[in-house]
Amino acid sequence: MCNIRIIAHLCIKIINVFKSTSMKNLSVLFCLALSFSSLAMAQGDPEAGKAKSMTCAACHGGDGNSMIPMNPKLAGQHAKYLAKQLADFKTAALSGGKDGRNNAVMNGMAVGLSDQDMQDLAAYFASQVAKEGETAEEFIAPGEALYRGGDASRKITACIACHGPRGNGMGQAGFPDISGQHIDYTINQLKMFRSGDRHNDMNGMMRDIAAKLTDDDITILANYLTGLH
Repeated sequence: MCNIRIIAHLCIKIINVFKSTSMKNLSVLFCLALSFSSLAMAQGDPEAGKAKSMTCAACHGGDGNSMIPMNPKLAGQHAKYLAKQLADFKTAALSGGKDGRNNAVMNGMAVGLSDQDMQDLAAYFASQVAKEGETAEEFIAPGEALYRGGDASRKITACIACHGPRGNGMGQAGFPDISGQHIDYTINQLKMFRSGDRHNDMNGMMRDIAAKLTDDDITILANYLTGLH
């Protein structure tokens, strides 16, 4: 699968070779075509992903709605995010846990996957519908306050900035949908970001935020998010 950044770098070199406007225009068209073909190659096939997802079902459910609180729901998650996580698990497996996202079970599952396998699996689970959770009354007000407003006094950025008002994230930007997720899983991941045990977040953003969260903050957010849709 082509790397878009490599293509962009190559295109700049190609365009700069030509001095005439007409040739520059032709080279721009060529680069656009190359970029679009690369994006097309990166698309996953949901049907192929469904066939490949059989081994995922035991932990995540056949449709990505895990019934196990410590295992994440994958249904409806952004395909780009899912593919990245699989790639990061594979990286961890190949680096002995030094790089990527380290998890003993998922490393073993991902290490044998090709890029296309990852794209297909991501496309399948992204196409499924997530089952909604429910937030207990006691967590709604404090959860909403922290999620939407953050805490300026502690320099905690509001979650809404990256994950949106309904927790649905931004797929193209790489921010995951965190709405309706299992409470136990969310608590575990926030604590892993806080400790640095999980370090595959973009530019360390989640580690920076989680480092400022108390156990109570994490519990409040996890309970609030499970009922956010």
